[in-house]
Amino acid sequence: MKKAVAEFIGTMTLVLFGCGAAVIAGMGTGATSIDILGISFAFGLSIVAMAYGIGKISGCHINPAVSVGVFMAGRMSAGDLVTYVIAQVLGAIAGAAILYLILSGKAGGWDGGLGQNGWGAGYLGEYDMTSALVFEIVATFLFLVCILGVTQKGAPAHLAGLAIGLTLVVIHIVGINVTGVSVNPARSIGPAIIGAATNPGALAQVWLFIVAPIIGGALAGVLFREGGVLDASDD
Repeated sequence: MKKAVAEFIGTMTLVLFGCGAAVIAGMGTGATSIDILGISFAFGLSIVAMAYGIGKISGCHINPAVSVGVFMAGRMSAGDLVTYVIAQVLGAIAGAAILYLILSGKAGGWDGGLGQNGWGAGYLGEYDMTSALVFEIVATFLFLVCILGVTQKGAPAHLAGLAIGLTLVVIHIVGINVTGVSVNPARSIGPAIIGAATNPGALAQVWLFIVAPIIGGALAGVLFREGGVLDASDD
């Protein structure tokens, strides 16, 4: 139960602050607006904060793709994997719901956006589905290489949260204009479900942000299994 609660809170925080930075601070003008760099750091620093806040309780996965990667690396049970994923998705929905309530109080209204991921005509850089799929698989794979690498035995554990958070910052700097950056199925599912009434297109595209990160996470996990090419336990 402690692990599930921690994962719920962590994922809720990531969605609230990361997506919140995009749709609240990102919709401002002049001194009240932030750019891609600001949004990227909002996501990355949310990870850093939660890594040190809940890391000792659950490991701070707050991402189904991370949990799949950890499972494939042989570092968690199937039962824990299911518990983590359920808690993460519920946490993301809660974070998106809180963000929706906040935005609903804006006097001038807003366009209904909650930081949903997507691709194609009318979405940010208007990259096609192939570009979105490739980016999400590769970015999630590299994200998991960092996570599984800095959390394996012998790695400097006290720096893990910072390394993981900064990796997510870089991923967002590169990928925001491609897909808005998911690398996290829960982060995509929450805003897509809560924002479905005003942006049904995001819900129609959410499958890619489930499939691609899971593939990337699983591939990285295989490399870190005992005896795998990136397993450092024998060094």
